Amino acid sequence: MNAKKLLLVFLFLTTISQGVYSQFGFSHEVGVITGPVALFSDFGQRNDFETNSGNIGFGVGLIHYLNFSYRADCNCYTRDTYFNDHFKLRNEIDYHVTNLEHFGRWVDPDQQGQFADQLRAMKGKTTVIEIGSQIEYFPLSIRDFAAGAYKIAPFISLGAHYVAYDPELYSELGELNIVGGPLATTPEKYRNAFQQEGGSTWAVVGSVGIRYKLTPLSDLMLDGRWTFYFTDYIDGLNPSLENNGTRPVPENKANEWMYWLNIGYIYYID
Repeated sequence: MNAKKLLLVFLFLTTISQGVYSQFGFSHEVGVITGPVALFSDFGQRNDFETNSGNIGFGVGLIHYLNFSYRADCNCYTRDTYFNDHFKLRNEIDYHVTNLEHFGRWVDPDQQGQFADQLRAMKGKTTVIEIGSQIEYFPLSIRDFAAGAYKIAPFISLGAHYVAYDPELYSELGELNIVGGPLATTPEKYRNAFQQEGGSTWAVVGSVGIRYKLTPLSDLMLDGRWTFYFTDYIDGLNPSLENNGTRPVPENKANEWMYWLNIGYIYYID
C-alpha cells in the first residue's frame, strides 16, 4: 500500500466513523502531530547512545478523535459515565522517514580492517506509513478539562497500527552481498540477510502524554510514543543464522521498534 492509498483509507474510515458516531451524539477532534523519530534497528551497536542518537528521523501525522463526553448534535454533555469522562478513541495516519548507518564501538576510528570498513560503508533509509487506532485514558475528568478547570490533562494510550514500510540499503564499497575476497562489501552476518522490497506488517502502539488547553476549542499536545513492529525488516536488515547460513547472530534479539516524541495541535469540531 502506498501513501496515497493509506491516506484515502484513513479519510474514508474517519468519514464513516463521523457519520456512525454522530448518530449517537459524539463529538470530534482533528489535529496534526510532528516530531523526531528514533528507530531502534539492526543498524549500529545494541544499547549504544551514539547509535540511538545518530539514527534519528522525522515524522508527521494526521489525527482524529472521538470525544465521548460531549454531544455535537445538541452542544451538551453526554450521559455522565466513567468511560465517557475518561476515554477517547484516536484514529491516525503517520508518515516517518529515517536515514540509517552503523554507530558504536565496531566503527570507532581506532577500529581498522575490512569488517570495520564494511560497516562504515553500509547505509540505509526506511520510509514508513502507519494507519490505526488507540484508546486514550485520561485520569482527570475530560469534562472538567474542556470547561477550563485545569490547563493540563495527562493521558496514556494503547492501540494497533497497520504498517507499510519501504527500506533502501546500499554500500559505498559497491554492490551488497559480496562477502569473500578483497572486494567484499558485506559483513558475513548480513549476507542474504537483507531485503530492498517494501512490505507490510502490524504494530502495537503505546504512548504517554499531556494536553495543554490553549483555547476553549483547541489544545496543544506533547506525546511520547513507543511502537513495536511485528517484523525485523523495517530497516531492511535481519541478520540471523537462518538467513546468512554460516554465522549465528545472538545480538539480534528483537524486531524493530520506535520511539517518537511529537508535539501536536488539536482542534475541537462543534
